[in-house]
Amino acid sequence: MQPKNHLYLVDGSAYIFRAYHRLPPLTDPQGTPVGAVYGYTTMLWKLADDLHKADGPTHLAVVLDKAGTSFRNDIYDQYKANRPPAPEDLVPQFPLIRDATRAFSLPMIEEDNVEADDMIASYAREATARGWDVTIVSSDKDLMQLIGRDEALRLRRAHPEHAGGAAARDQGQIERFGAR
Repeated sequence: MQPKNHLYLVDGSAYIFRAYHRLPPLTDPQGTPVGAVYGYTTMLWKLADDLHKADGPTHLAVVLDKAGTSFRNDIYDQYKANRPPAPEDLVPQFPLIRDATRAFSLPMIEEDNVEADDMIASYAREATARGWDVTIVSSDKDLMQLIGRDEALRLRRAHPEHAGGAAARDQGQIERFGAR
């Protein structure tokens, strides 16, 4: 009998911003900001190392936001209107982070007009509908709404203290966020 498929969806966008805000500004010898790149790759490396030690997924992808607006802006023109733009020293790090993800030989998913959390939710629901186990690796509280009675769907919270994250689908999580 074949093992059950297990999909890990890594919220790369959440990793990027967590790394950026967690670390002090770092630059390479040419003065290019690289703090978020360093933090992101450290978190990704820790996750990969943790998965190697445990029974890892059969499938894994890093999901990223693409620059620009999303379909939600077409529905509501004030969507994220009060959110400031990405910090100036983070912007040049986005292409470096994409390069780093490719260097890990990990599939990377990004789509025009669709945010990473929407893609994660869609992929997770489709995979569980096909009978797969799904683990979402993120610190985005919006994704908590996906956790409920479906035992096949888990959220692995990404914590800076343990970059790979903590195990996630438990009663405390359900109680804290009201997931059912």
